[in-house]
Amino acid sequence: MTVLPADGLSLAAEFPDPAHEQWQSLVEGVLRKSGKDVAGSAAEEALSTTVEAGLITRPLYTSRDDAPDAGFPGFAPFTRGSKAEGNAANGWDVRQRHSLTDPARLNEAVLADLENGVTSLWLTVGGATGVPVSGLARALDGVYLDLAPVVLDAGSELDAAATELLRLYEEQGVAPESARGTLGADPLGHAARSGSAPEPAAAVHWAERCAKEYPGLRALTVDALPYHEAGGSAAQELGSSLATGVAYLRALTAAGLSVEAACAQLEFRYAASADQFLTIAKLRAARRLWARVAEVCGATDAGAQRQHAVTSSVMMTRRDPWVNMLRTTLACLGAGVGGADSVTVLPFDHALGLPDAFARRIARNTSTILMEESHLARVIDPAGGSWYVERLTAELADAAWAFFQEIERAGGQAAALGSGLIGERLAATWAARSKDLARRKEPVTGVSEFPHLAERPVEREVTPAADGASGGLPTVRRDEAFEALRARSDAHLAATGRRPRVFLAALGPASAHTARATFASNLFQAGGIEPVHDPASVDASTAAEAFAASGATVACLCSGDALYAEQAEAVASALRAGGAHRVFLAGRPDEYPGVDEYVFAGCDVVAVLSSVLDRMGVA
Repeated sequence: MTVLPADGLSLAAEFPDPAHEQWQSLVEGVLRKSGKDVAGSAAEEALSTTVEAGLITRPLYTSRDDAPDAGFPGFAPFTRGSKAEGNAANGWDVRQRHSLTDPARLNEAVLADLENGVTSLWLTVGGATGVPVSGLARALDGVYLDLAPVVLDAGSELDAAATELLRLYEEQGVAPESARGTLGADPLGHAARSGSAPEPAAAVHWAERCAKEYPGLRALTVDALPYHEAGGSAAQELGSSLATGVAYLRALTAAGLSVEAACAQLEFRYAASADQFLTIAKLRAARRLWARVAEVCGATDAGAQRQHAVTSSVMMTRRDPWVNMLRTTLACLGAGVGGADSVTVLPFDHALGLPDAFARRIARNTSTILMEESHLARVIDPAGGSWYVERLTAELADAAWAFFQEIERAGGQAAALGSGLIGERLAATWAARSKDLARRKEPVTGVSEFPHLAERPVEREVTPAADGASGGLPTVRRDEAFEALRARSDAHLAATGRRPRVFLAALGPASAHTARATFASNLFQAGGIEPVHDPASVDASTAAEAFAASGATVACLCSGDALYAEQAEAVASALRAGGAHRVFLAGRPDEYPGVDEYVFAGCDVVAVLSSVLDRMGVA
């Protein structure tokens, strides 16, 4: 709709529509100033960014970037939402995860959550990490099971856990049609995590019983988290979930369920990361893809995918864990805008062990703030119609469908897991991403960028180790390479009373050396190496004495290129005379006599820091 002023003329009438070529010409001019002489589409490509394998975001999207018709919310292909009203009525379901083995402690945490905004419970049951099945009644004491849906994660103890939950429904007098939640049967997900062979018989049994007796209960979870947590891309996560969902449809329909009834037994679980646009596109693409599967199976009306989004554990850091609150907020925003039915925000201390009450409170309040104060749920599919989001959704769906087809050609999800195909594909993706992390092309705030060496560690009760057969998919974290370096520094600090040090030999005035001194300081601190920048500036006559006083064994020259040309050789020589075992220079590699190595934007920071610690004798 065009808004007209009082005189009836459009406010934009006097402004001509700019052409795409005009914008490109302006981009060319900006790039020329930065030393890049490119023209036409090459100028636009120079500003494009690779999000992850096969997905590239461009700097500008227009109506020419068409995408398949997204339809309407609540209607096939459900790209815009599984319900016509979206989450506008009551917001999304706030689902808190609990992994406590003591039933009494679990009950205390559960009741506190339900009294303060949580609307459903996700419980780990059995094994070394969950509450014993025999303690489930104590853990749920005081919980109104007709009001609070329960989602189980019981792994190999599915039968016992599901039986106990249904017994508790009966004991509380909950009518079968009033029971809500998910029993969490996921034989393929369990196989992916543990390496054991999938056993679908129990899942089929519970699906049949839920379909007949408990219309509000779902028996199966299609959990895509194992593939995300093994380092897979968004496309691989979606492709694996499709293959798993199709495998479950085959098993359930073979047992006699209709396609519609089989679809109604599935809930899909996806990771939500701090890249909010990728998260939005992933959830939208997942619904579109599953609608296509349902359509091919002859059940178009059953294609509305039920989605549970969980903030990514891969993005969570152990150092500076407070930053995780910001990451999970962005992830929760992406999940809500993307149309997830349920959202779990992992506590900020999730990577450190069992969360405390404060961490759980912040986690549940993240959703509350976004819904109640930011009114995020009041708009249905707010990203819909964005050329960027629509195009990203379409491209991600195409990539995911291609991976799904590769799995199907390999014999399906179980066969692809057993042959190692999925593990190999995920490992290759993670290896490529690890290179970007090591080069800080994908920065991790508080870890690889802006680390804080004086930070007091946050300590939590250790999470019990999960049991299960070896050979499952690995779990990875973005911070793992830098965490290993920081652990070496911590051990050195404990043994000697101080961290390994590097002397920053800054040349010239602050205007000349500040940028590169700051860069070098951040880089070395990412490996737990303490920078010493005292005095503020040195030259050939003062460098040796200053270095000797620093207590460091290595040094790094920091300044501008002009001063490097004048002083680098002499200062490097003086540093060596003062006892420096190795001399670095912050800047692009060049021929400066006396300089051993260069640190610069895009260098392999992990390799550099590991080498430095080795030379320092830091184990």
